[in-house]
Amino acid sequence: MMVTSRDVARLAGVSQPTVSRALRDDPRVSEETKNRVRNAAGALGYVPSETGRALSSGRTHRIGLLLTDLDNQFYPHIIAPVHRELESKGYQLMLHTETADNDTVAERLIANGLDGVILATTTVESVVPLRLRDRGLPFVYFNRTAAFVDADATIVTPSTGFEAAAAHAAALGHRRVGAVFGPSNTSTAQSREIALRAALAEHGVILAPEYVRRGPFDTDSGDLATTYLLGLTEPPTLIFCGNDVVAFGALNAARRAGADVPNDVSIIGFDDLPAASWPIIELATIAFDIGSMAREAADLVIWRIDHPGAPVRHVEFDTSFIPRRTLAAASPR
Repeated sequence: MMVTSRDVARLAGVSQPTVSRALRDDPRVSEETKNRVRNAAGALGYVPSETGRALSSGRTHRIGLLLTDLDNQFYPHIIAPVHRELESKGYQLMLHTETADNDTVAERLIANGLDGVILATTTVESVVPLRLRDRGLPFVYFNRTAAFVDADATIVTPSTGFEAAAAHAAALGHRRVGAVFGPSNTSTAQSREIALRAALAEHGVILAPEYVRRGPFDTDSGDLATTYLLGLTEPPTLIFCGNDVVAFGALNAARRAGADVPNDVSIIGFDDLPAASWPIIELATIAFDIGSMAREAADLVIWRIDHPGAPVRHVEFDTSFIPRRTLAAASPR
Protein backbone atom coordinates (compact mmCIF):
# COMPACT_ATOMS: atom_id res chain seq x y z
CA MET A 1 0.00 0.00 0.00
CA MET A 2 1.25 3.50 -0.87
CA VAL A 3 2.35 5.64 2.07
CA THR A 4 0.39 8.90 2.33
CA SER A 5 0.90 12.18 4.12
CA ARG A 6 -1.77 11.07 6.62
CA ASP A 7 0.46 8.13 7.61
CA VAL A 8 3.33 10.56 8.16
CA ALA A 9 1.04 12.82 10.21
CA ARG A 10 0.02 9.95 12.50
CA LEU A 11 3.62 8.88 13.09
CA ALA A 12 4.83 12.44 13.70
CA GLY A 13 1.84 13.33 15.88
CA VAL A 14 0.78 16.33 13.78
CA SER A 15 -2.05 17.20 11.39
CA GLN A 16 -1.92 16.35 7.69
CA PRO A 17 -1.73 20.05 6.65
CA THR A 18 1.25 20.46 9.01
CA VAL A 19 3.03 17.65 7.16
CA SER A 20 2.55 19.47 3.86
CA ARG A 21 3.76 22.75 5.33
CA ALA A 22 6.75 21.16 7.05
CA LEU A 23 7.92 19.42 3.88
CA ARG A 24 7.62 22.72 2.00
CA ASP A 25 9.87 24.29 4.66
CA ASP A 26 7.11 26.72 5.58
CA PRO A 27 8.50 29.28 8.08
CA ARG A 28 5.29 29.05 10.13
CA VAL A 29 6.30 25.53 11.23
CA SER A 30 8.90 25.22 14.00
CA GLU A 31 12.22 23.53 13.27
CA GLU A 32 11.47 20.89 15.89
CA THR A 33 8.21 19.98 14.12
CA LYS A 34 9.87 20.02 10.71
CA ASN A 35 12.53 17.59 11.91
CA ARG A 36 9.88 15.31 13.42
CA VAL A 37 7.92 15.27 10.17
CA ARG A 38 11.05 14.69 8.06
CA ASN A 39 12.13 11.81 10.29
CA ALA A 40 8.68 10.26 10.04
CA ALA A 41 8.62 10.67 6.28
CA GLY A 42 12.06 9.09 6.02
CA ALA A 43 11.11 6.18 8.23
CA LEU A 44 8.02 5.45 6.13
CA GLY A 45 9.69 6.08 2.79
CA TYR A 46 7.18 8.81 1.97
CA VAL A 47 7.74 10.81 -1.23
CA PRO A 48 5.57 13.96 -1.65
CA SER A 49 3.43 14.04 -4.76
CA GLU A 50 4.65 16.66 -7.23
CA THR A 51 1.14 16.97 -8.58
CA GLY A 52 -0.23 17.57 -5.11
CA ARG A 53 2.40 20.14 -4.35
CA ALA A 54 1.67 21.96 -7.60
CA LEU A 55 -2.04 22.04 -6.89
CA SER A 56 -1.58 23.35 -3.37
CA SER A 57 1.13 25.92 -4.16
CA GLY A 58 0.22 26.92 -7.69
CA ARG A 59 3.75 25.95 -8.75
CA THR A 60 5.30 22.89 -10.36
CA HIS A 61 8.84 23.72 -9.18
CA ARG A 62 10.08 22.94 -12.69
CA ILE A 63 12.40 25.28 -14.58
CA GLY A 64 13.03 24.87 -18.29
CA LEU A 65 16.40 25.33 -19.98
CA LEU A 66 15.94 25.98 -23.71
CA LEU A 67 18.73 25.02 -26.11
CA THR A 68 18.27 25.45 -29.85
CA ASP A 69 21.94 25.66 -30.89
CA LEU A 70 22.37 21.92 -30.40
CA ASP A 71 25.80 21.65 -32.07
CA ASN A 72 27.46 24.21 -29.80
CA GLN A 73 29.77 22.36 -27.40
CA PHE A 74 29.67 25.29 -24.97
CA TYR A 75 26.22 24.53 -23.60
CA PRO A 76 26.77 21.05 -22.10
CA HIS A 77 29.07 22.77 -19.60
CA ILE A 78 26.22 24.83 -18.12
CA ILE A 79 23.68 22.03 -17.60
CA ALA A 80 25.29 20.49 -14.50
CA PRO A 81 25.76 23.75 -12.52
CA VAL A 82 22.23 24.92 -13.41
CA HIS A 83 20.80 21.56 -12.33
CA ARG A 84 22.69 21.53 -9.02
CA GLU A 85 21.72 25.11 -8.18
CA LEU A 86 18.05 24.55 -8.96
CA GLU A 87 18.00 21.27 -7.06
CA SER A 88 19.47 22.97 -3.99
CA LYS A 89 16.54 25.41 -4.09
CA GLY A 90 13.88 22.71 -4.49
CA TYR A 91 13.42 23.00 -8.27
CA GLN A 92 13.76 20.48 -11.09
CA LEU A 93 15.60 21.24 -14.32
CA MET A 94 13.67 20.37 -17.47
CA LEU A 95 15.90 20.40 -20.55
CA HIS A 96 14.17 21.48 -23.76
CA THR A 97 16.12 20.96 -26.98
CA GLU A 98 14.80 22.32 -30.24
CA THR A 99 16.26 22.91 -33.69
CA ALA A 100 14.47 26.24 -34.17
CA ASP A 101 13.62 29.36 -32.18
CA ASN A 102 10.04 30.34 -33.06
CA ASP A 103 6.40 30.56 -31.96
CA THR A 104 6.07 26.78 -31.78
CA VAL A 105 8.91 26.56 -29.27
CA ALA A 106 7.31 29.21 -27.08
CA GLU A 107 3.95 27.45 -27.08
CA ARG A 108 5.56 24.15 -26.12
CA LEU A 109 7.36 25.80 -23.22
CA ILE A 110 4.14 27.38 -22.01
CA ALA A 111 2.23 24.09 -22.33
CA ASN A 112 4.76 22.20 -20.19
CA GLY A 113 3.62 23.72 -16.90
CA LEU A 114 6.95 25.36 -16.11
CA ASP A 115 7.41 27.96 -13.39
CA GLY A 116 10.11 29.70 -15.40
CA VAL A 117 12.55 29.34 -18.28
CA ILE A 118 16.25 30.00 -18.89
CA LEU A 119 16.81 30.97 -22.54
CA ALA A 120 20.37 29.97 -23.40
CA THR A 121 20.55 30.14 -27.20
CA THR A 122 18.40 33.14 -28.07
CA THR A 123 18.96 34.97 -31.34
CA VAL A 124 18.65 38.74 -31.63
CA GLU A 125 15.43 38.54 -33.63
CA SER A 126 13.81 35.77 -31.54
CA VAL A 127 10.07 36.03 -30.87
CA VAL A 128 10.17 33.51 -28.01
CA PRO A 129 10.79 36.20 -25.32
CA LEU A 130 7.81 38.16 -26.66
CA ARG A 131 5.51 35.15 -26.43
CA LEU A 132 6.71 34.21 -22.94
CA ARG A 133 6.28 37.78 -21.70
CA ASP A 134 2.80 38.06 -23.19
CA ARG A 135 1.75 34.77 -21.57
CA GLY A 136 3.23 35.71 -18.20
CA LEU A 137 5.87 32.96 -18.01
CA PRO A 138 8.97 34.25 -16.14
CA PHE A 139 12.26 33.86 -18.01
CA VAL A 140 15.87 34.99 -17.99
CA TYR A 141 18.51 35.22 -20.69
CA PHE A 142 21.73 33.26 -20.31
CA ASN A 143 24.69 34.63 -22.28
CA ARG A 144 22.63 35.72 -25.30
CA THR A 145 19.84 38.30 -25.35
CA ALA A 146 17.10 39.30 -27.80
CA ALA A 147 16.39 42.78 -29.14
CA PHE A 148 12.62 42.95 -28.67
CA VAL A 149 12.31 42.30 -24.92
CA ASP A 150 14.53 43.55 -22.11
CA ALA A 151 14.58 40.93 -19.37
CA ASP A 152 16.74 39.60 -16.55
CA ALA A 153 20.03 38.31 -17.92
CA THR A 154 23.43 36.91 -17.07
CA ILE A 155 25.84 38.22 -19.69
CA VAL A 156 29.56 38.38 -20.40
CA THR A 157 31.37 41.68 -20.84
CA PRO A 158 34.23 40.87 -23.24
CA SER A 159 36.09 44.19 -23.18
CA THR A 160 38.57 43.50 -20.37
CA GLY A 161 39.69 40.19 -21.79
CA PHE A 162 40.08 41.52 -25.32
CA GLU A 163 41.98 44.59 -24.12
CA ALA A 164 44.53 42.37 -22.37
CA ALA A 165 44.75 40.00 -25.34
CA ALA A 166 45.19 42.86 -27.82
CA ALA A 167 47.95 44.41 -25.71
CA HIS A 168 49.69 41.04 -25.47
CA ALA A 169 49.38 40.46 -29.23
CA ALA A 170 50.67 43.94 -30.07
CA ALA A 171 53.69 43.42 -27.82
CA LEU A 172 54.43 40.23 -29.75
CA GLY A 173 54.43 42.16 -33.03
CA HIS A 174 51.12 41.05 -34.52
CA ARG A 175 49.84 43.54 -37.10
CA ARG A 176 48.08 41.29 -39.64
CA VAL A 177 45.25 40.06 -37.46
CA GLY A 178 42.28 37.97 -38.58
CA ALA A 179 39.01 37.10 -36.86
CA VAL A 180 36.39 34.39 -37.16
CA PHE A 181 33.27 35.87 -35.59
CA GLY A 182 30.07 34.05 -34.70
CA PRO A 183 26.69 34.49 -36.42
CA SER A 184 25.65 38.12 -36.73
CA ASN A 185 22.16 37.39 -35.35
CA THR A 186 23.53 36.64 -31.88
CA SER A 187 24.22 39.27 -29.24
CA THR A 188 27.40 37.44 -28.20
CA ALA A 189 28.92 37.68 -31.69
CA GLN A 190 27.97 41.34 -31.93
CA SER A 191 29.39 42.35 -28.54
CA ARG A 192 32.62 40.40 -29.08
CA GLU A 193 33.21 41.94 -32.48
CA ILE A 194 32.70 45.46 -31.13
CA ALA A 195 34.99 44.80 -28.16
CA LEU A 196 37.75 43.19 -30.23
CA ARG A 197 37.79 45.93 -32.86
CA ALA A 198 37.98 48.60 -30.15
CA ALA A 199 40.77 46.77 -28.28
CA LEU A 200 42.88 46.29 -31.42
CA ALA A 201 42.34 49.90 -32.48
CA GLU A 202 43.96 51.04 -29.23
CA HIS A 203 47.18 49.53 -30.60
CA GLY A 204 46.75 50.81 -34.14
CA VAL A 205 45.58 47.46 -35.51
CA ILE A 206 42.59 47.45 -37.87
CA LEU A 207 40.79 44.27 -38.94
CA ALA A 208 40.98 44.36 -42.73
CA PRO A 209 37.79 43.09 -44.44
CA GLU A 210 39.64 40.23 -46.12
CA TYR A 211 40.78 38.99 -42.70
CA VAL A 212 37.25 38.79 -41.26
CA ARG A 213 35.01 35.73 -41.55
CA ARG A 214 31.69 34.85 -39.87
CA GLY A 215 29.83 31.64 -39.25
CA PRO A 216 28.18 29.38 -36.67
CA PHE A 217 29.84 28.80 -33.31
CA ASP A 218 31.15 25.36 -34.33
CA THR A 219 34.36 23.60 -35.37
CA ASP A 220 33.42 23.51 -39.07
CA SER A 221 33.15 27.29 -39.08
CA GLY A 222 36.62 27.67 -37.59
CA ASP A 223 38.04 25.07 -39.96
CA LEU A 224 36.59 26.62 -43.13
CA ALA A 225 37.44 30.20 -42.17
CA THR A 226 41.01 29.38 -41.19
CA THR A 227 41.57 27.38 -44.37
CA TYR A 228 40.51 30.48 -46.31
CA LEU A 229 42.63 32.88 -44.23
CA LEU A 230 45.78 30.75 -44.48
CA GLY A 231 45.31 30.59 -48.26
CA LEU A 232 45.62 34.35 -48.67
CA THR A 233 48.76 35.80 -50.28
CA GLU A 234 49.55 37.48 -46.95
CA PRO A 235 47.77 35.40 -44.30
CA PRO A 236 47.22 36.80 -40.81
CA THR A 237 49.81 36.02 -38.17
CA LEU A 238 47.09 35.84 -35.52
CA ILE A 239 43.46 34.69 -35.67
CA PHE A 240 40.93 35.59 -32.98
CA CYS A 241 38.07 33.07 -32.85
CA GLY A 242 34.46 33.67 -31.75
CA ASN A 243 34.73 30.93 -29.14
CA ASP A 244 36.92 27.99 -28.17
CA VAL A 245 34.95 25.54 -30.31
CA VAL A 246 35.63 27.69 -33.38
CA ALA A 247 39.28 27.84 -32.30
CA PHE A 248 39.45 24.03 -32.16
CA GLY A 249 38.36 24.01 -35.81
CA ALA A 250 41.00 26.63 -36.58
CA LEU A 251 43.68 24.41 -35.03
CA ASN A 252 42.53 21.50 -37.19
CA ALA A 253 42.72 23.64 -40.34
CA ALA A 254 46.21 24.86 -39.47
CA ARG A 255 47.43 21.32 -38.92
CA ARG A 256 45.91 20.19 -42.23
CA ALA A 257 47.53 23.12 -44.06
CA GLY A 258 50.93 22.31 -42.57
CA ALA A 259 51.02 25.59 -40.67
CA ASP A 260 52.75 25.49 -37.30
CA VAL A 261 50.82 26.92 -34.35
CA PRO A 262 52.03 29.30 -32.98
CA ASN A 263 55.17 29.86 -35.08
CA ASP A 264 53.32 30.34 -38.40
CA VAL A 265 49.98 31.49 -37.02
CA SER A 266 48.74 32.19 -33.49
CA ILE A 267 45.18 31.36 -32.43
CA ILE A 268 43.08 32.81 -29.58
CA GLY A 269 39.67 31.50 -28.47
CA PHE A 270 36.93 32.65 -26.13
CA ASP A 271 35.22 30.87 -23.17
CA ASP A 272 38.09 28.86 -21.65
CA LEU A 273 36.28 25.53 -21.93
CA PRO A 274 37.93 22.69 -19.97
CA ALA A 275 39.52 21.26 -23.13
CA ALA A 276 41.29 24.57 -23.82
CA SER A 277 43.76 23.88 -21.00
CA TRP A 278 44.51 20.29 -22.00
CA PRO A 279 48.25 19.78 -22.65
CA ILE A 280 47.51 18.59 -26.19
CA ILE A 281 45.75 21.92 -26.97
CA GLU A 282 46.88 24.69 -24.56
CA LEU A 283 44.68 27.27 -26.26
CA ALA A 284 45.18 30.96 -25.48
CA THR A 285 41.70 32.28 -24.74
CA ILE A 286 39.43 34.85 -23.16
CA ALA A 287 38.03 33.41 -19.93
CA PHE A 288 35.10 33.98 -17.61
CA ASP A 289 33.48 31.96 -14.84
CA ILE A 290 31.02 29.75 -16.74
CA GLY A 291 29.94 27.83 -13.63
CA SER A 292 29.17 30.94 -11.60
CA MET A 293 27.29 32.44 -14.53
CA ALA A 294 25.16 29.30 -14.89
CA ARG A 295 24.36 29.24 -11.18
CA GLU A 296 23.47 32.93 -11.25
CA ALA A 297 21.01 32.29 -14.10
CA ALA A 298 19.32 29.61 -11.99
CA ASP A 299 19.09 31.95 -9.00
CA LEU A 300 17.89 34.80 -11.18
CA VAL A 301 14.95 32.88 -12.66
CA ILE A 302 13.83 31.81 -9.17
CA TRP A 303 14.15 35.42 -8.01
CA ARG A 304 12.03 36.56 -10.94
CA ILE A 305 9.33 33.98 -10.10
CA ASP A 306 9.20 35.34 -6.55
CA HIS A 307 9.39 39.01 -7.63
CA PRO A 308 7.29 39.33 -10.80
CA GLY A 309 7.02 43.12 -10.67
CA ALA A 310 10.61 43.97 -9.77
CA PRO A 311 12.89 45.98 -12.13
CA VAL A 312 14.92 44.04 -14.67
CA ARG A 313 18.35 42.87 -13.50
CA HIS A 314 21.43 42.35 -15.69
CA VAL A 315 24.24 40.44 -13.98
CA GLU A 316 27.53 40.92 -15.84
CA PHE A 317 30.57 38.65 -15.72
CA ASP A 318 33.95 40.10 -16.49
CA THR A 319 36.61 38.45 -18.64
CA SER A 320 40.34 37.90 -18.44
CA PHE A 321 43.00 36.83 -20.93
CA ILE A 322 44.81 33.51 -20.50
CA PRO A 323 47.97 33.26 -22.65
CA ARG A 324 48.89 29.70 -23.55
CA ARG A 325 50.95 27.81 -26.13
CA THR A 326 48.90 28.83 -29.20
CA LEU A 327 50.09 32.46 -28.96
CA ALA A 328 53.64 33.50 -29.76
CA ALA A 329 55.55 36.28 -31.52
CA ALA A 330 54.40 37.20 -35.02
CA SER A 331 55.89 35.23 -37.87
CA PRO A 332 58.43 37.37 -39.80
CA ARG A 333 57.10 36.33 -43.21
